[in-house]
Amino acid sequence: MEIAGTVHFVQATVREFDAASRAGSVFLDDGTVCPFGPEVFAASGLRLLRRGQRVAIRRGPSGAIAALALATLPLPPEQERER
Repeated sequence: MEIAGTVHFVQATVREFDAASRAGSVFLDDGTVCPFGPEVFAASGLRLLRRGQRVAIRRGPSGAIAALALATLPLPPEQERER
């Protein structure tokens, strides 16, 4: 169920990851591709992602990935949003 203005926690599968730029994308379970930037990867504390790995992601109200972690690890704490 999607409620406007809420934060979404879902699992996804790594589609691609560029170790040089530290950005990549994931497939949601419905096949939707969602990119993430280097700032999201840096905040994860991870060193590397491999294609096919399961990850947990937090999506903000806009739908953009705000945080990610391996599916077996807790997500990083939510940062204060700019107003």
